Amino acid sequence: MERLPAGERSDTWLTYSEQKHHVHLSHAYTTLGDTRRARESQQRALELSAPTSTMTRTLLNIDAAACARHDGDSEQACRRTIAALTALPDGYRTGLVRRRAQDLYEAIPAQHHHERAVQELQDALAA
Repeated sequence: MERLPAGERSDTWLTYSEQKHHVHLSHAYTTLGDTRRARESQQRALELSAPTSTMTRTLLNIDAAACARHDGDSEQACRRTIAALTALPDGYRTGLVRRRAQDLYEAIPAQHHHERAVQELQDALAA
């Protein structure tokens, strides 16, 4: 990255910045269940993301919630996902954000679906 000219390191759709790299690593490590590395990439991506990067920050928060689920804390995972979803305007709770939240819900073992936090996530997804 540091060898690229400055104009090619900017955070645009046409370049691959360090921030994007860590956003993608976060999701890859989360999906693989490597929560330690996922959290490291989440932290670095957040450090590099503008406070106004709402969608990126939301996806990173859902990745963090998925890490909690991987580590066995379904309640925390649901609460974090609900918080991430409800912090968004209605029009932003679609597409990739909704898919990631739905994936997290579907990954929770059925024996936990009676728990309050899991039911609240299901309700949030149905809204």
